[in-house]
Amino acid sequence: MGLTSDKVLALAVLSGVLLFGGTVWLWPRLAGRTLRAVAGRVGLLFVTQLAIFAAIGLAANQSFGFYASWADLFGRETGQGVVVDHSAGSTDRHLRVVGDRRVVQAAGSRPETTGRVEEIRIVGRTTRIATPAYVYLPPEYYQSRHSARTFPAAVVLTGYPGTAEALVDKLRYPRTALDLAKDGRMQPMILVMLRPTVAPPRDTECVDIPGGPQTESFFAKDLPEAVGAHYRVNKGPGSWGIVGNSTGGYCALKIAMHHPGTYAAGAGLSAYYNAPSDPTTGDLFQGDKERKNRANLWWYLKNKPAPATSLLVTSSRTGETNYKDTLKFIERVKEKKPTRISSIILESGGHNFNTWRREIPATLQWLSERLQERPVGR
Repeated sequence: MGLTSDKVLALAVLSGVLLFGGTVWLWPRLAGRTLRAVAGRVGLLFVTQLAIFAAIGLAANQSFGFYASWADLFGRETGQGVVVDHSAGSTDRHLRVVGDRRVVQAAGSRPETTGRVEEIRIVGRTTRIATPAYVYLPPEYYQSRHSARTFPAAVVLTGYPGTAEALVDKLRYPRTALDLAKDGRMQPMILVMLRPTVAPPRDTECVDIPGGPQTESFFAKDLPEAVGAHYRVNKGPGSWGIVGNSTGGYCALKIAMHHPGTYAAGAGLSAYYNAPSDPTTGDLFQGDKERKNRANLWWYLKNKPAPATSLLVTSSRTGETNYKDTLKFIERVKEKKPTRISSIILESGGHNFNTWRREIPATLQWLSERLQERPVGR
């Protein structure tokens, strides 16, 4: 049974309840001062608390999508194999669809009505990074009257470690995009949903690591290229946006700032503004000061020309540790034309899915307004 299985969670909860009841029932029999009685009480308390903490941990993991599997939890995940068609004449061999699913909580199952979520595998043409992802295609993509239409696209990133499934099931990006477009609050868009951890279990912070994964190049070049070759994505400037939460938010802001020719807009939900250095990241820069400076958005704003892109940052007055830094970042960007800055500041909200779900509708609407729509036939 998988780590995120409802059966595993139910079994953990049942074990906790039974052990708690057993402890209450057996406690009077273990009330003596003998070594056996003391060891029995300690043992009962230990296994009961272990079961309760396991149930709480599994429930939290299901809610927030920290780990996707047992291998992911114990650091044994080494990436997933991808079948690549190298035969002559293949124009999109760097992207393969391996499955599809209906949009969560949408009424109906016809793609012409609700759109579709496809599970894909991508291999970067230049970086050779291989990673799974999900692609949301809006209903218009399947409607005959829009058969010649192309669509703007947005990359959607999780935090670290995160799971791409959480973007679909927990944060509900496809369902939110579907509802907003039906209400006329955003244009139909293609969403490419994945985690920034493209070399698990390492947290690469979307950096081109010397001698290691070229993560920034993957998101800046390989990903848009592979998706654009397979799907009807708008061509030219203003066609792509990028959004993420936490680590994904930092990546979104950085990639939009570094590559404004590709990404016309970047939104960081609960983002930070400089790459951390810890056991999950390892040495990201290998002593290369220029790369380290470039990954620091404060340094980049001060020392590099202002990029022609739009940025959105979010925080909460109570509950988010990035609040003061976010206000400071807004002021810094306001001084740098032609970069544009917007923000969502909640009164309260922690670093969690509930907060981000409250910010996603306005974020998608903001993103839609900054990406160019191409009418049919153009």
